[in-house]
Amino acid sequence: MIFDRLKRFVIVLEGAEGDAPAAFSPGQAVSGRVVLELAAAARLGALRLRAMGAARVHWTESRSAGSSTAYTQSYSDQVEFLCHRDTLLAPPDNGEVTVLQAGRHEFPFTFQLPETLATSFEGKHGSVRYWVKAKLHRPWATVKKVKKEFTVIEPIDINTPALLAPQAGAKEKLARAWYCNRGQVSVTAKIDRKGYTPGEVIPIFAEIDNCTSRAVVPKAAIIQTQTFIARGTKKQKKSVVTSIVGDSIAAGKREVWHGRALKIPPVGPSILQCRIIQVEYSLKVCVDIPGTSKLLLELPLVIGTIPLHPFGSRTSSVSSQYSINLDWLSTIPEQPEAPPEYSTVVSSPEAEQSLAPPCRSELGGVLEGPFFAYIQEFRFRPPPLYSEIDPNPPSDTIRPRCMTC
Repeated sequence: MIFDRLKRFVIVLEGAEGDAPAAFSPGQAVSGRVVLELAAAARLGALRLRAMGAARVHWTESRSAGSSTAYTQSYSDQVEFLCHRDTLLAPPDNGEVTVLQAGRHEFPFTFQLPETLATSFEGKHGSVRYWVKAKLHRPWATVKKVKKEFTVIEPIDINTPALLAPQAGAKEKLARAWYCNRGQVSVTAKIDRKGYTPGEVIPIFAEIDNCTSRAVVPKAAIIQTQTFIARGTKKQKKSVVTSIVGDSIAAGKREVWHGRALKIPPVGPSILQCRIIQVEYSLKVCVDIPGTSKLLLELPLVIGTIPLHPFGSRTSSVSSQYSINLDWLSTIPEQPEAPPEYSTVVSSPEAEQSLAPPCRSELGGVLEGPFFAYIQEFRFRPPPLYSEIDPNPPSDTIRPRCMTC
């Protein structure tokens, strides 16, 4: 059988390193090859390729219809992003099979990704996956299959006005215990923008006023919220990405954060355009109040893939829409060049005569035509030397002008 002779049957994608899946962007071309290694000659039918990409969600919920009756409700949905089919080895038209000799055989392929795709994602109740599958057919034998997954990353440029806008908020809460008012806790927080990329540090500016009779503890955390949607029902899963804990604030005291640093760990980008799966982030400033519920202030975040422009937020919003070529900056010398010598500009009195236009007889037939413009190369003499003494002082006989006339 062919499978006894088949030494290797794999899909190789360009751009992949080792066992890690290759990464692509929407609209990019995906290229690769299907590799067959045969130990001996074999008869084959067809070799077909299929590229797929889809988002899928599924979860179950237990329902109760009474004291002794319970059932399970299932929720599922799917959105297809990519479907490409290709035949790499077709059977002959006469109905016969193709015979491949022993050795290595490669079948290249390429296809274009759609312009709009969701980022690859793996969650508790759903996923966004992309893969390439090859099927090897042989008469009177089972189909041999091989599958290769690849990653798609939707570009999110944080150099846009919406993601460069500062985010701020304020909240307050009355601390109560046994129906007694123990005072008020208030928090005000601000971050310089909404969009960040993994590895960046978020400087948090906050003020926490503790007007209660007990000490409180401020905290800050980045929260990831996964939302799965099916049949009009939502299922959410929240997790803490990273967090920091501030110092305890005594009763009647105030704590100020002057850019408290919170570093973003390696996390997946936000998914905002998929119909059934959404991945959102937020910065939560929390104050633990003894004896009552926490005070929570939430600021929205977007985790992108294109980092902040090095020239700052003002120019970065423009650079995301227009490409700027800055190669000319490297040609500017660090030290200015010295001006040319006077003798190289005006060498002799004969040079002044050379400024006159040439005669018609000297130019031959170049003056033919309805109009001829001769452009001279002007070379000006240098200005006089600087002197602190005015060579044309004002005369004392000149009557000063009245400014009210």
